[in-house]
Amino acid sequence: MTVVMIGVDPHKRSHTAVAIGSDEEPLGKLRVRASVTQAQRLVTWAADWPERTWAVEGAGGLGHLLAQQLVAAGERVLDVQPKLGSRVRLLATGASNKNDPNDALSVAIAALRSRTQRPVTADDHDAVLRVWSRRHRDLGRAKNQVACRLHAVLCELVPGGVPEEITAAQATRILERSTPSDAAGQARRELAAELLDDMRGLDTRIRESKKKLAVAVRAAGTTLTDLFGVGPVVAATVIGDTGDVNRFPSRDHFASYNGTAPIEVSSGNRKINRLSLRGNRRINHAIHMAAITQIRHAHSDGRAYYDRKLAEGKTHKRSTPVPQAPDQRRPLRPLVRRRPPGSETPVAGPGGQPGNDSDSSAAGSHPVNRLFGQATPEPSLTLRPATTPAKRTSPTPTPKKARRSP
Repeated sequence: MTVVMIGVDPHKRSHTAVAIGSDEEPLGKLRVRASVTQAQRLVTWAADWPERTWAVEGAGGLGHLLAQQLVAAGERVLDVQPKLGSRVRLLATGASNKNDPNDALSVAIAALRSRTQRPVTADDHDAVLRVWSRRHRDLGRAKNQVACRLHAVLCELVPGGVPEEITAAQATRILERSTPSDAAGQARRELAAELLDDMRGLDTRIRESKKKLAVAVRAAGTTLTDLFGVGPVVAATVIGDTGDVNRFPSRDHFASYNGTAPIEVSSGNRKINRLSLRGNRRINHAIHMAAITQIRHAHSDGRAYYDRKLAEGKTHKRSTPVPQAPDQRRPLRPLVRRRPPGSETPVAGPGGQPGNDSDSSAAGSHPVNRLFGQATPEPSLTLRPATTPAKRTSPTPTPKKARRSP
């Protein structure tokens, strides 16, 4: 029986599917409009290939709904990152035009060749955390935008404006004291009052979203919030964006996924480790906020680490317990060493369940590609000590020769 891989290139209005065999030759293609019957039409079309697997590009993004419908229909679905399909198109021999059928074909080939496939599962409680954490993040961005606009308007009403972060109560007091006499000033005051109402409404919605996040995190049964500096917002972001932690073979793979594994940028005898800009930036930001919270409290492990590094002569950036050096994951080590209930082997992940008392290490923190080797070199375990530049001495000026009188 022929094993068939069906690549799907999803879009907002339509989806294109291309089926290939083990020899990577196309067996058929179909384009369906995005509608309530989209999954049913695709399954009916693929009925001739019982041993089939669906490869949906971006099953966590634009293709999320279609992938979930296929899973609900009992189909086996794989999630293919868009960059994998683009690499197939880049390395393909001959001319290949950029269109939906070719994109779906590239997705199918990428899924067929991949040795580390990521199956799509039905949405669980992680999706709930992801929904409400995204809502909270969007509300925070909207509030920052309104606050910036309110700052700009108040600068035109009050000399110097508001020097610090503005609050609704502070803006109310300023507007009560502001009595412009001209029409332009009155218009600016009315605009500031409207922006103030917007800020108050956003504050209310942000408080409501925090309550929903707290309820959702408690329902998840995680102990991640027991870590100092980790609240419902941070926990929901980490757990929601990570999903199934069993897909990470080790804690170092998870550190590479969230961007907390340092990368080496060395040349010759110069060995340097730098902060990684790769990985999931939302999880990375959540871990960073937990580290900053620890620094602000003297009794936390992060503050002890921060003070110790400052005493060694490190700068503030180098002392912050975010992974810029191999040992900087230690204050936040519990955040990446939890494992889900029922897993028999220690799995790196933020599920928050007790267990797995192994230490985190930066060695081997970058996954190895079976075809091309390790993505980046392993970081050095030592940093080159800083050298004090030698003071430059100015040359002694030579005296000018006396001018002879004529």
